[in-house]
Amino acid sequence: MEHLSQRKKITILIAIMVSLLFVSLNQTIVGTALPRIVADLGGMDLFNWVFTIFMLTSSVTAILVGKLSDIYGRKRFIITGLLLFITGSFLCGTAETIIQLILYRGLQGFGGGMIMSTAFTSVGDLFPPRERGRWQGLMSASFGLASVFGPTLGGYIVDHWDWHWVFWVFLPFGLVALVLIFRLFPSTSGQRREKVDYLGSLFLTLTIVPMLLAFSWAGDRYDWLSSEILGLFGFTLIALAAFLWIEAQAASPVLPLDLFRNSTFTISNAIGFLTGMGMFGTIMYTPFFVQGVLGISATSSGFVMMPMTLSMVIASTVSGQIITRTGKYKKLALFGLAVMTAGLYSMSWMDAHTASYTVVINIILVGTGLGIAFPIFTLTVQNAVEHARLGVATASTQLFRQLGGTIGVSVMGSIFSYRMESEVKRLAQDAPITPGAGDTSNLWSAFQDPQILMDPERLERIRSSLPEQAVPLFESLLRLMKESFSLAIEHVFLTGSIVVLLAFILTLFLREMPLRQSNRPEERETKAEGPLPQTEG
Repeated sequence: MEHLSQRKKITILIAIMVSLLFVSLNQTIVGTALPRIVADLGGMDLFNWVFTIFMLTSSVTAILVGKLSDIYGRKRFIITGLLLFITGSFLCGTAETIIQLILYRGLQGFGGGMIMSTAFTSVGDLFPPRERGRWQGLMSASFGLASVFGPTLGGYIVDHWDWHWVFWVFLPFGLVALVLIFRLFPSTSGQRREKVDYLGSLFLTLTIVPMLLAFSWAGDRYDWLSSEILGLFGFTLIALAAFLWIEAQAASPVLPLDLFRNSTFTISNAIGFLTGMGMFGTIMYTPFFVQGVLGISATSSGFVMMPMTLSMVIASTVSGQIITRTGKYKKLALFGLAVMTAGLYSMSWMDAHTASYTVVINIILVGTGLGIAFPIFTLTVQNAVEHARLGVATASTQLFRQLGGTIGVSVMGSIFSYRMESEVKRLAQDAPITPGAGDTSNLWSAFQDPQILMDPERLERIRSSLPEQAVPLFESLLRLMKESFSLAIEHVFLTGSIVVLLAFILTLFLREMPLRQSNRPEERETKAEGPLPQTEG
């Protein structure tokens, strides 16, 4: 698609950005609304799956579609993805149990994986690596735009309307995106016809699914050394060995193993994996801290999260412009990861007494660092491979990033659950008894469930139903529960800071390659040096 006029390219890019905006709006709105959804549907022990199932299905789909789009073209997959995502969004709004919500989110994930994989690959089709910086910055800005409006609107909806509208309010965006892609996106085929690697696709799925199940259940539903968890990890290793053998023999492997001989490809994906762990953990647990510990409403929680996303939008846009102008990216990536690490570490010091402005400063640091660094590693992977493999290479960045997010949320969920359980047990032993308050067993039982902290209406009903002499006991238990909740989340943020620090260290070993100025295969890397020439439409 590089032969298209500049005006046509920008028109197609707008259609792609509307599609991404639809997906990301549905993602960001759920984070703020989830505490209230869980309070209504129940299933605090399963709430991680609302995120995990989306990451699971989208991760598998993204890598499979990445390869298929290299063969059959991008348009059919992005349209199919939009149809699946629209259907999944509508069904999520009809969920009556947490299990139903999880299943419908899985359907959303299949569609989201298709959209994400083809959208970022299409940007690579439209523009050469040297020019992609500014456009990928704008793509990231569309995520940021969704992150500004999504959480705020999600909080407003659950505070004033029915939470089901969280999944329905943006359906018109999906329909608009579908029409734009259908009418504007060129119907091009891949550069070659190849046999589809069905067997490799099957064993890739059989590798990813049990691994993620093991990480999701370990330390929560089962002990880490239980037969169930060890069995899942064992199955993962067997499936992985079979997958590697199949890919080594396949004529057209779904994930070509020779790509990993490229150090830029391998290191960039490892960094994306680690950054995904830190990012998704922050996105999920910050609303829980703001609502559960600070007692801020869901609507106000969205406003507290807004500075993070605004800083991410600004940072990604500026970072993309700098990369396009200079052709350099390594120092920017190091700076961004350093800022993100500092922000997450600062968040690990937050507690029930932390002022709201301190939370805002910390999440601005995280958002700025994330905005600077996050788009860079898709660019480095695309620049390191030939254009004929652009789809599978770009999809690999989505896969590793999603895997990092899924495993990160699961591991951090285990850390949170373990710390929260320990603190609640301690709280049960040290629970204060107020003379003359009468039997406090019913009051104490209400505080056994941490999700009560995300339901201010329920707390107010309990408080108003108590006799006057029991109110001090209620306030004391509420304060202790918030402190316990805060301590558990602090460990999550500390883990995130360590993970992103590891990504920073890996970036030190990333070789900075000149960014190509054309997608033509005969282009040599040395041509990419020097200032970016002016191009005509």
